[in-house]
Amino acid sequence: MIETHAHIYDEQFDEDRDAMLKRAFAAGVKQIWMPNCDHETIDGMLALEQQYPNVCHAMMGVHPCYVKEKFEEELAVVEQWLERRKFIMIGEIGLDFYWDLTFVAQQEEVFLRQLALAKKYNLPICIHSRNSKNNEHNAILRCIELIKQFGWEDLRGIFHCFSGNLEEAQKIVEINFLLGIGGVATFKNGGMDTILPHIDLKHLVLETDSPYLAPVPYRGKRNEVVYLELVARRIAEIKARDFEEVVQQTTQNALSLVGLKS
Repeated sequence: MIETHAHIYDEQFDEDRDAMLKRAFAAGVKQIWMPNCDHETIDGMLALEQQYPNVCHAMMGVHPCYVKEKFEEELAVVEQWLERRKFIMIGEIGLDFYWDLTFVAQQEEVFLRQLALAKKYNLPICIHSRNSKNNEHNAILRCIELIKQFGWEDLRGIFHCFSGNLEEAQKIVEINFLLGIGGVATFKNGGMDTILPHIDLKHLVLETDSPYLAPVPYRGKRNEVVYLELVARRIAEIKARDFEEVVQQTTQNALSLVGLKS
């Protein structure tokens, strides 16, 4: 299995990080992709990549929740790192309308400028798209609009932690992006049981978003990478497919996206 989105550098893992990773590796997780948030998360992320070469892979980007007054400084750090070395993806980037709408214009500017970096370095992107609490402001559809506005046909990537509706899922597939499926698939009212039967396995990848969004039966507790198997088994159940087939196809989808070998 390939974990396409986990914040394993997060302080919630400071007490047992190595043990947590050993549990994941023992369960069959072969790679872990780490999204960046801002300048403060880079050191811990790169240290893990160095500690687990060819297993832990770093992304580079500015998370929309970290887009504030000093977003130019954050973008400058991202640009400096991309000039220095290769990263697996640009991410995580996107739009977050959940907490407040103060910096929406800045989020959109930062998103578009990071799409330009994806084009410059020919890298896929990892998209964070969270709607407002009342769903009045739709981050998924706005990200799609901005992608179309940007107009680079080779742009590709993952809409991470997908929790939208079927129409949104189909629009994502139409622009050649993958759906990152995590713990929400196991939630009783998560809605994935009505969406995933209509989406081909070739459009899906696995993720946990650890330490957030733990799947059932661990919902509400700290999430960790070993629970990726629960996500894969739930997808298999929803789609009436073999667990092994889900693992094989999602692994191939992930590797093809970033040009890596297993």
